Amino acid sequence: MPLLDNDVLRTFVAISECGTFTGAAKVVHRTPSALSMQIKQLERSLGKSLFVREPRQVRLTTEGEILLDYSRRLLRLNEEAVQHFIAPTLEGKVGIGTSDDVGTRILPEVLAQFARSYPAILVDVVVGSSKQNLARVDAGELDLALVTVADEARSIRGEVVHEEPLVWAGREGGAAFQRTPLPIAMAHEGCAWRRMTLRALDRAGIAYRIAYTCEHCSGQEAAMVADLAVAPFPQSLVRPPLKQFSSDDLPEIGSYQLALVRGRSTPVNDALATHVKEAFQSVLRASA
Repeated sequence: MPLLDNDVLRTFVAISECGTFTGAAKVVHRTPSALSMQIKQLERSLGKSLFVREPRQVRLTTEGEILLDYSRRLLRLNEEAVQHFIAPTLEGKVGIGTSDDVGTRILPEVLAQFARSYPAILVDVVVGSSKQNLARVDAGELDLALVTVADEARSIRGEVVHEEPLVWAGREGGAAFQRTPLPIAMAHEGCAWRRMTLRALDRAGIAYRIAYTCEHCSGQEAAMVADLAVAPFPQSLVRPPLKQFSSDDLPEIGSYQLALVRGRSTPVNDALATHVKEAFQSVLRASA
């Protein structure tokens, strides 16, 4: 059985992400012809065609899409293994704050990878509102925080690591979105999603009432599943029995960002920040 070479997998991933051999060649610092030879050998080894070659670009075949997922995982695992042995030993404690939306759904895998790379570092996770976690960073109680930023923010504190549209969601087949005034499930005052949503409704002249308030996405999701209300929700989190309503029914809300805010810089804090940023970059690449 043929073995997959990491160098070839890096080439394959680069071509997949760039869409051209020329663009990928600049990334991996090789000539396009060298990349072409590597891919042809890979396709012969696997007995599958991985790319559909078009005049100005290439796109993945079905088999290529499957291999892309494996390639990213293999490269990541290889990097973790090497880092475990050659990275300087770090010890200590780091605290990170997050809300319970996209951050907590990605964070568990981040922490699992981080623990394998740095087993001597203790990580404390605090789940709370962005306002609360920012205050904790300023007070020195947390070292890092993932905070939600509305699209109307004139200045963003920290580094943006994720951006996603907020959409209208409710129970599929439900009647909440047809009621007047429109019943909405929201977080409390200070939430960026709340400000964006109410601004959109006011501009559209739609009558509404806040029928359900909860700081956690799970509580807002429960209200939608029970058909008590509709809610602004990250597009990636809308899953059955919920559905996204089109902009023809309700006004467009806009996009929100997640920003990584740091306290003081230390080797331990910087190591976790790097893992968090790389995890969100992986999500963006996978969704592209």
